Amino acid sequence: MNAQADALPGDIRGYHARTKHAPHRYALGPAFLDWTSQPSPYKRFEGARLVELPLTAGPAAPFPGPAPEAAPLESASLGLFLELAFGLSAWKSVEGSTWAVRNNPSSGNLHPTEAYLLLNALDGVCDAAALFHYAPMAHGLEERARYHAAALLPQGGFLVALGSVFWRESWKYGERAFRYCQLDAGHALGAAAQAASALGWRARARAAPSDDEIAALLGLDRPDAGHRREEEHPDLLIWIETTAGVAPELDLRAVIEAPREFAGVATRLSEDHDGWPIIDRAAKLCRKPRTSPIDAGPPAAPGPALRGPPIGAVVRARRSVQRMDGAAVLARDAFRDMLAATLPGAPPLLGAFPWPPAITLILYVHRVAGVAPGLYLLARDAALAMRLRARLSPEFDWASVDLDGLPLFRLRAGAVEREATRAACLQPIAGKGCFAVAMIADFDAVLRAEGAFAYRRLHWEAGLIGQALYLWATAVGLAGTGIGCFFDDEVHALLGLPDGDMEFQDVYHFTVGGPVEDARILTLPPYPDERRRK
Repeated sequence: MNAQADALPGDIRGYHARTKHAPHRYALGPAFLDWTSQPSPYKRFEGARLVELPLTAGPAAPFPGPAPEAAPLESASLGLFLELAFGLSAWKSVEGSTWAVRNNPSSGNLHPTEAYLLLNALDGVCDAAALFHYAPMAHGLEERARYHAAALLPQGGFLVALGSVFWRESWKYGERAFRYCQLDAGHALGAAAQAASALGWRARARAAPSDDEIAALLGLDRPDAGHRREEEHPDLLIWIETTAGVAPELDLRAVIEAPREFAGVATRLSEDHDGWPIIDRAAKLCRKPRTSPIDAGPPAAPGPALRGPPIGAVVRARRSVQRMDGAAVLARDAFRDMLAATLPGAPPLLGAFPWPPAITLILYVHRVAGVAPGLYLLARDAALAMRLRARLSPEFDWASVDLDGLPLFRLRAGAVEREATRAACLQPIAGKGCFAVAMIADFDAVLRAEGAFAYRRLHWEAGLIGQALYLWATAVGLAGTGIGCFFDDEVHALLGLPDGDMEFQDVYHFTVGGPVEDARILTLPPYPDERRRK
């Protein structure tokens, strides 16, 4: 590699271009996996008080929710929320290896995302306002900081914050890991939104806070928050509304500056590390400043008509599958509801996203009842779709598809299994599902309008859409999986986008279909049965 190619990128566009996969060149990653330095997926704060949370069997509300009545905020409901959002869903065991899977998915099951809560005093949890770190294996809250006041937040809700430990992903994926951490944060936002819906609550990310404010709120700027090369970077601040009402004004600076005492020291995740300077560079390039709040507007209209299995059953059964059977057929109505769940503002997941929509879905349809195989486009935003249409191949049909009013267009008829498989780094799972998705971001215009930070929020939106597809696939008896390995520019060429132009960029792939289960793998309960209340 020459010196110019080896230099760190000067902007986030340069990072994105450098970390593209292509058939002849994959983004730079580790030469081999050093299993002795594999980072622990469980961060703990030694010396912090641990509040063990209840485990309950619920909720009974049918998917996708919301529950007809809001649950009161108490230790049991808080425990259920955290379990469904970020807790373990099962233990897996095969040939002497055992590992856990969680309700919020992650690239490579590496889990860079950490979750925190800020609560007013709550019976059975804390007698004063406090900042907590969620420990998923223990299903408990570690009291990271205790305030002097009993209440600091507006009544009717609490705050959830997300941060990312980039090392967990770069250990395996190298330079492209920054992308995957942002996708994981979007999935985690969706997991929190679905968990809130199960209790009749509502999640809404806050668009205004800066990274520095979130870091100060969580104590991530403190030396006891993480070891060198295991630093945690702030991502999202989410208001969980437990009683119906207008989203409250929050004086974040006052909360940050309120008197409090910290406790605990972050555990070390790895004994050794390989540095990836480009990841640190990318994080600095798109660090978020404080911005103007975005008006959330009224709650979105009711979602699809499906009332499926209980939300808890859907969330706990969701898995990232490794193989598809190439035979399952997705029902037309399920396909319609699945796509509807990805539209801007669609409850409960997309309603948690405050930024304007910037992702268009390209669909490789293989086996959907009543929908002919072919290449399709879901126009999640009409104006954006018109701009994208002007850049795509003039040979596309743009035939409107009758799918109960959804803005779905057929670009090209005919089998697209080969194209889907090739685009996904030759992974058969993309061609053997019922359909696959490429998520095309309004890349250059959004970065110009919102600054380099927007690179992250584009991936958050893509991850959030992926989480909606995960859950809906599970609810209708199928399965899905996110695909982070794809040939970026080959997808652009398939669509007719100009070579080298960055106006639109592919940021994520997904596939839904009939799973092929590995009979060798034993599945065990996530937590001891004696802990779970009936």
